Amino acid sequence: MPSIIKSFDNRNLPVIDENNGVLCRTYFNIIHLAKGEKYSQKLDKFESVYVVLSGNCEITAGSVRFEDVGKRKDIWSGNADSVYVPVGEQVSILANKDNTEVAVAGGFCDKKFEPFRITPSEVDMVDVGSNETKSHRRIFHILGQKTKDRAGNLLVSELHADEGCWSGYPPHKHDSENGSEESEFEEAYHYRFNPSNGFGVQVVFQPDGSSECYMTQNGDTCLIDKGYHPTGWTPGHNGYIFTILVGKHRNSLIQNFKEDYRYIMDKIPGINDMRDKFK
Repeated sequence: MPSIIKSFDNRNLPVIDENNGVLCRTYFNIIHLAKGEKYSQKLDKFESVYVVLSGNCEITAGSVRFEDVGKRKDIWSGNADSVYVPVGEQVSILANKDNTEVAVAGGFCDKKFEPFRITPSEVDMVDVGSNETKSHRRIFHILGQKTKDRAGNLLVSELHADEGCWSGYPPHKHDSENGSEESEFEEAYHYRFNPSNGFGVQVVFQPDGSSECYMTQNGDTCLIDKGYHPTGWTPGHNGYIFTILVGKHRNSLIQNFKEDYRYIMDKIPGINDMRDKFK
């Protein structure tokens, strides 16, 4: 069943690792560095993407060095600058500015690719929904359709939702493998709010009618292994989700929208564009 990890000082240790008990193919870490500080690690089972949330750093993956990574003040001020790191590759980060924050999204992978950078101009955005339907969000694909031949089954994106709106709506799931109807993906959400005292609700419900509901606050993380999972945001606060998706069999995410709510799909602009961007 899904679970939530409340915001805490992780001291640069993984928020989600292979022993989390819910998601067996997902890794997530948040790294905080002051200017001049270094961090290094090697993930033996996970391919990964190092996404600079704020600040600036140098990232070295094996023998490949990427300089001047990070072009924004914070997550609310522009597209991400990121580096893809293959499974089993030694990584080091050197912070060039204070308050450098790097999110690490990882997915189980048994094939080794080459490291590469995803610059802010290469981030692929899709606009979904409207304020009239209380569903407006913009999804910024970092690792996705444009990079699918350069990585395994890991998908990484940043979602920005307008105040008082819903994302993950109409309700959909992706917890089973069913040809062109649905593909099996684990998912992890890391939430931020602007202003930071905002909150939201994460609903996860199953075909049998059982459900879980969590209050989401700034810095919380939710682990979703199965079920439909719409997200709501409070009025007066813009919402953000750092999203990690890991496919079990393929890197094409096919969302299965709950039949009872499919009639709403025609009322929400951009739903088909959103679906195509994940495939």
